[in-house]
Amino acid sequence: MKRVLVPLAPGFEEIEAVAVIDILRRAGVEVVVAAVGENPAVGSHGIAVTCDVAAAGVEASRFDALVLPGGMPGTRRLGESREVREWVTAMAAAEKLVAAICAAPVVLDACGVLAGRRATSHPNHASEMRTCRYQEAAVVRDGMFITSRGAGTAIEFAAALVTELAGADTARDILAKIQYAPPT
Repeated sequence: MKRVLVPLAPGFEEIEAVAVIDILRRAGVEVVVAAVGENPAVGSHGIAVTCDVAAAGVEASRFDALVLPGGMPGTRRLGESREVREWVTAMAAAEKLVAAICAAPVVLDACGVLAGRRATSHPNHASEMRTCRYQEAAVVRDGMFITSRGAGTAIEFAAALVTELAGADTARDILAKIQYAPPT
């Protein structure tokens, strides 16, 4: 079974976190939610999520993927976290899946792992994406990096993660079961 680490810091974007966690778990992926700060973590819209573990002491080597939800000020707090920065660089060095949505791709860019790669973010944070080749697509994949634009692209982002971790058939099955219709 694949294992995914999802850190939540106070002020995370709830849709981006919960949609990703839910869809990955529907695919049979083990998702470990790590509290970066207080537990439960309270999102930017006041929704509290109880995390599985505290970030301190979590070893990236035990996971197949790292997924950073966006939201403010959660993204800023992720970027300030020594653990999160270490996870990003360790997972990238090990050529494991590293993904981020909304403002969170800025954390990947600041860690230097997106240099020269195609990536996207929420349009409000495009100017902070300094080392990548910025794209305006809903979901952008470049090697083992997947980035996405925001809450409105969370299901498509989660489906891209499932495709990588559990296969395209599994992603299609889940999207059909939840009645997801891609934008036209």
